[in-house]
Amino acid sequence: MTDTTGNHSDLHALAERYRDFAVHQAADSSPTLRRWAEAVADDPGLLAPLASLPPGKQQPNLVFAAARWHGARPGDVDSLRGLLADRWAAFEATVRARATQTNEAARCAALLLGLRLLPGPLALVEIGASAGLCLIPDRYSYTFDGGARLTPVDGPGPVTIDIRLGRGLVPPAVMPDIVRRAGLDLHPLDPGDADALAWLRTLVWPEHEARRDRLTAAAALAAEEGVRVTVGDLTTDLARVAADAPRDATLVVTHSATLAYLDEPARHRAVEQITRLGAHRISFEARGVDPSVPPIHTPLTPDTLFVAALDGVPYALADGHGTVLTRP
Repeated sequence: MTDTTGNHSDLHALAERYRDFAVHQAADSSPTLRRWAEAVADDPGLLAPLASLPPGKQQPNLVFAAARWHGARPGDVDSLRGLLADRWAAFEATVRARATQTNEAARCAALLLGLRLLPGPLALVEIGASAGLCLIPDRYSYTFDGGARLTPVDGPGPVTIDIRLGRGLVPPAVMPDIVRRAGLDLHPLDPGDADALAWLRTLVWPEHEARRDRLTAAAALAAEEGVRVTVGDLTTDLARVAADAPRDATLVVTHSATLAYLDEPARHRAVEQITRLGAHRISFEARGVDPSVPPIHTPLTPDTLFVAALDGVPYALADGHGTVLTRP
């Protein structure tokens, strides 16, 4: 294991990051990851090696997925401690090589609520698209509050997403007319690749077996659709990817849990660049991350962690997976 103690302020900041994850994200959604996060936050012996990782690689979701990838038992603190002590080199290599490219398909419900506000046909471009699972919202089936159902135009498919809508939100009546879809990612994943799928499945929290099954089925749909996700950076390659959009289609750039990986100036530049394209923008980001979205005063709860916005105007709050949507 790397020999590092880190300075006190760095360890304190990292401890607060893991404590925040335990309280505001894992909470009751993943008792095992909450147990790990609380243990890390309280134990300098666990914090110190994690503090030696690059700042962008210290996030709990990535660290805990890599730990499970190498056989640590979720929630078992001794198992996590043993991994960091005895197999640090392999663990570190995985953390540095992999990324949290979850791309939860359920977030497409929030996307649909925004797309219905725009005139079709639509050309979708997603930044941070990973395996492209959020580029095919029209290929999934949805049920809203256990009643209203929305299915693809060619009939129900293998993926059904159950969504809970808060008062004042009306489910979409029809699927959007998407005539082109393309993605951009620094490290695209092939949804048909076994190793990529295994990593994506590991990123799903231990207790969320239904999400893992949905991910597997959604990846198969994305592979069948042949969604194109190209290697590139939004600051240099977005215009190139968007240039192929049909002239008679409404260009929509989407991103979910993507801007959090950029610093504050880069977030502003990303929003400005999309605006210069003449595109509409649908964002699904943690509250406070999208610089164009005004402050939300609704109390912060596990069901209101994220905000969906069209061109900076919020239209829904949501949990991080997009399965609970409420008015802002």
